Amino acid sequence: MRILISLMYYRPHYSGLTIYAERLARALAARGHQVTVLTSRFDDDLKEYEEKDGVRIIRPWVLVQISKGVIMPSMPVWAWKLIRETDIINTHVPQPDAAVINSLGRLLGKPSVLTYHCDLQLPNGFVHYLANQGSHFANRISARYADAIVTNSLDYAQNSAFLSEYLDKIHSIPPPIELSPIQKDDISAFRQKNGIEPEQRIIGMAARLATEKGVEYLVQAMPAVLEQFPSARVLFAGQYQGVLGEERYAEKLSPLIRELGEHWKFLGILSPEEWSVFFHEAEVSVLPSINSTESFGMVQVESMFCGTPVISTDLPGVRQPVRMTGMGVSVPPKNPMALSEALIEILSSPNGYGGDQQDVINRFSPNSIAAQYESLFEQIIAH
Repeated sequence: MRILISLMYYRPHYSGLTIYAERLARALAARGHQVTVLTSRFDDDLKEYEEKDGVRIIRPWVLVQISKGVIMPSMPVWAWKLIRETDIINTHVPQPDAAVINSLGRLLGKPSVLTYHCDLQLPNGFVHYLANQGSHFANRISARYADAIVTNSLDYAQNSAFLSEYLDKIHSIPPPIELSPIQKDDISAFRQKNGIEPEQRIIGMAARLATEKGVEYLVQAMPAVLEQFPSARVLFAGQYQGVLGEERYAEKLSPLIRELGEHWKFLGILSPEEWSVFFHEAEVSVLPSINSTESFGMVQVESMFCGTPVISTDLPGVRQPVRMTGMGVSVPPKNPMALSEALIEILSSPNGYGGDQQDVINRFSPNSIAAQYESLFEQIIAH
């Protein structure tokens, strides 16, 4: 099959959406398909055309950024050319250009599958309001012209004000997950680099420092945890400086995090091997997301790949990894007391939330997820 995947940002941009799309594109290419990714040249240093891991990547020039979106004048031209060459289109939203691409696909008689990652909720402000309204309008056009809509879980779709209107088109396919293999030397180097002592109780959080991740609720939960486990320490993996649109949020949290002193450490963006070690070293990982911009939380499954239990919030979609595997606990959102109680419970019973790691690895492997997409694509093309 000739597959066109379109999304606003692709690697090296770092987010759950871009990681998902990259893994899917690589896995589909590995299964013998011709995969092209149409995305944005959000950084002038990026190449307009590139081939990587068997995937062709095309990045049109960006005229201007509005909030977290981008305006690419040449996107419709590229889309017209590439759609004519493809068998099926896979657009990933949030992405305003998905409306244009799916409309062109309908005009040219090419089927399309919309992968809906999450609802978009931008901060207050006139520019953000306009971006929100534009995104909602574009999503409706994209969904109308899509032959099918993929979501991470039916739970999320049924509870989404937008997706619940399109349940007849919904196909539930979980996200693709993979971790790099590690050696003993990788673990030793990670522990030495980050000053991890044998007696420390490591709590992991893997995310961008962004409002929707609910980082402040973990910060607020830590004093109660430290009363029970004085050696507890949070390691925060992921981008924490210069996160687009989150500057004020970082400023608000900075003094609160400083009060925790040595009990909180930002690791930044890790190498693939360090990312794997991070989940191995944590006794528990936390995802305290607060709204529907989080639809699943791939980091939960990455944690489970390593046998590390998870505490996540009881939100549609986000609660699914724990429900599917039994490897953790869900707590109410925006509730630091409930979060601290769950942390104390898991740290007190480190072997009480195990699961079938190999089953989790098999179920969420990129090849397994790509096979489900492949089957859906074939059904739509045949129809």
